[in-house]
Amino acid sequence: AMTLALPAMAQDAGDAAKGEKEFKKCKACHMVQAPDGTDVVKGGKTGPNLYGVVGRQAGSAPDFKYSEFLIAAGAAGAIWDEAMITAYVADPTVWLKDKTGNDAAKSAMSFKLKDGANVAAYLATMKPAQ
Repeated sequence: AMTLALPAMAQDAGDAAKGEKEFKKCKACHMVQAPDGTDVVKGGKTGPNLYGVVGRQAGSAPDFKYSEFLIAAGAAGAIWDEAMITAYVADPTVWLKDKTGNDAAKSAMSFKLKDGANVAAYLATMKPAQ
């Protein structure tokens, strides 16, 4: 019997429609607001606005005060993509320690999302139309 080997990326790709539902867990702390001020998802301001997060340097959303560790991760070249968001939300503090090489690194985000691939796929749709 022949088995079909799927590329790892296809297997890990999230479902944006499912992610939209799962994002309800995230909106207690995060809003998704377009640059013109339109609320795509009304949410909290504890965390940064997640509009356009995919492709953005970590720790660089305007008008948000990030931890020194997230800023350091961004300065070291961390650019959010779906895989990185999925890894980050699984355990933000472990991710930061890994990215910064600093064992004292701690994330302000205490929430952990075991399987964030769907939310990452949903966030990837939160950008201006091309």
